[in-house]
Amino acid sequence: MSLTEQEHKELRKIAKKIRKEIVDVTQWSGGAHIGGSLSMTDFMVVLYWKYLRIDPKNPNWEERDRLVLSKGHGGVGHAVILANRGYFDFEVLKDFNQFGCAYGMHLDSRKAIGVEASTGSMGHGLSQALGMALGARALKKEWRVYAVVGDGECNEGSIWEAAMAANHYKMGNLIGFLDRNHMMIDGPTESVMSLEPLDKKWEAFGWYTQLIDGHDMPKICEAIDKALAYNDGPSMIICDTVKGKGVDFMEGNPAWHYGGLSAELAEKAKASIDKMYPDIP
Repeated sequence: MSLTEQEHKELRKIAKKIRKEIVDVTQWSGGAHIGGSLSMTDFMVVLYWKYLRIDPKNPNWEERDRLVLSKGHGGVGHAVILANRGYFDFEVLKDFNQFGCAYGMHLDSRKAIGVEASTGSMGHGLSQALGMALGARALKKEWRVYAVVGDGECNEGSIWEAAMAANHYKMGNLIGFLDRNHMMIDGPTESVMSLEPLDKKWEAFGWYTQLIDGHDMPKICEAIDKALAYNDGPSMIICDTVKGKGVDFMEGNPAWHYGGLSAELAEKAKASIDKMYPDIP
């Protein structure tokens, strides 16, 4: 599905709003995993507003596509996206990660509407997504499963076990997105545990692999279209992104893997986001 100029503008408008609201929720909650939530915003917006077959008013619709956020620490970004997509009232997130709120730092699928799997213990989400894809095959259903993986969690052996199994079973209904923001909690991924050549590794494990700019929405759509057309096995779209994208003092800084914001810093962050979208009011 090619992206028209008008669609592109609308999706960028949504992404701008999402980024600002991630800042707001981070300030209200006292702290959140903001850097990795901002890095995944663009491809998540494309998925939720253009590709996913879902019904927010009927979140348990059996024929829906499934999205598993394996990098569960991106929960603050996922929650803001789900609220904007209509799963629940955004006002709920004013109590994000507070006692009694259904939406915590790592989203709980038993409480958070629209969340398919409880994740955050790194390396488990891809296996859960594979199980759902296998379930669709067993039930002769047409839903697709999308797994959003962090680059830091590719240190985990469980990721590569799932990768081998998905190729073995030729899971053409499983599409992965790898948020390659080059940072993890302890610093740059290549310093903590080198991953490169990451695309070649996924190819070696039998996945149809594409490497793209994870902030270029037309390129994201082009990659998804190619993945959807490939039915001989699983696909991985490696999205080259910037941690903290849109907030100049956060970009590429591992200190913002998790952080809190004062009212003053929140306003500074939102002013930076405005500069990123000079054509979007």
